[in-house]
Amino acid sequence: MTQTAKGPASYFPSIEKKYGRPIAEWKDLIRSSPLTRHMELVNWLKAEHGLGHGHANALVAHTLAEASGKQ
Repeated sequence: MTQTAKGPASYFPSIEKKYGRPIAEWKDLIRSSPLTRHMELVNWLKAEHGLGHGHANALVAHTLAEASGKQ
């Protein structure tokens, strides 16, 4: 039995399908950005990469949680 992703990770399949990039690539972009605050990163992904708010928010939340050891 496979486990269904919960929280921000539940968006990952639709993000990969809609934008054609793997999640690892999005996370690398977020980590390499000089921005550090959640909403700054969300707004940057929306403005520079055309992501919708929910998708950008999910990527940033998951990436920042990993960085802080909460994942």
